[in-house]
Amino acid sequence: MEALAERLSHLDSHAQGAIRVVAFYDTLMRRRVDLPALARASAGLAGCVVGIRLHGTGRVIRNSPDGQTPAPPRPASTTAPITLDEEEIGTAWLERPGPPGPLDEVLLDRLALAATAVVERYGPARTTMADPALVELAISSDSDEAARTRALRLLGFAADLPVRVVAVRSPLPLDQVGTLICPARTVKAAPLADVGVILATTVDQGRFPAGVRAGIGAAESPELSWRQARTALRFTTPRRPIASYVDLGVLALLAQVPQDSARDNADVAAIARIADSQQDLETLDAYCATGSLRKAADLVHLHHSSVARRLEQIGKTLSIELTEPAGLIRAGLALTTWRLLND
Repeated sequence: MEALAERLSHLDSHAQGAIRVVAFYDTLMRRRVDLPALARASAGLAGCVVGIRLHGTGRVIRNSPDGQTPAPPRPASTTAPITLDEEEIGTAWLERPGPPGPLDEVLLDRLALAATAVVERYGPARTTMADPALVELAISSDSDEAARTRALRLLGFAADLPVRVVAVRSPLPLDQVGTLICPARTVKAAPLADVGVILATTVDQGRFPAGVRAGIGAAESPELSWRQARTALRFTTPRRPIASYVDLGVLALLAQVPQDSARDNADVAAIARIADSQQDLETLDAYCATGSLRKAADLVHLHHSSVARRLEQIGKTLSIELTEPAGLIRAGLALTTWRLLND
């Protein structure tokens, strides 16, 4: 130790300052400070306003050197990500008037590391990605209530809040999708078998990114919500990529029809006969969704007369009069059932 101290004494002032910053944060960690105390101490060391934000909860802490919360905020002069298990869970920054100081990067680096340690120590990790085993325990019908409650608590969900379950197929990382649809509350995501699972206290359906298909459960019980979410996911299409179980209504019963019975149905078998033509399927889907030639034509980008001719031929193939309300219902149910068979 004496030899180390001797070597350090010959370093330039910048290096000595950096060492003092490291020692400062080491001391704070030994004292097991919380985030507000960490922000206050960092502001005193930096001599300017310090901010900390956690993405998962939306929590923001700002402190000036005098220990107060200043308003309004200044633009950040320097920022650093707070990361946990290779995921960015927050941001730390300085609001220094003028140019950054020579030790600001070192200070923010140590502040971010310290904030990560505090998050790990006090309560569940605020990362979006979760242990798949815990997620499976929370949503499995084989779990007893005590095990499910414990899994949800370890995942960070409060006992008095409902948990929504979303089944997702996505080209994007699950944590990115989870953060988008639930930006200010606890949200956890994990891959499970052939589908991604997102657990969230709230779900903003309008924030799902393009290219993602998702089924949203409606029940308060996580295991039932998971079954509903899987069912809703089966009803998604390129035109309707997001499906909420509560919006399916009686259509959800189609998912319970035995596959052999569905295949033997004449209307479903007729849909299978036109399935080789993607254009016919899209035209029929647009017409069933809108019930209007002109609106269907807008969806498939064709003239309404072209859509009318195509629907006439499709109707003959299906042996269904598509211009009649009953025929339109039959075609829509048959198309949906055929899609469920081929999901």
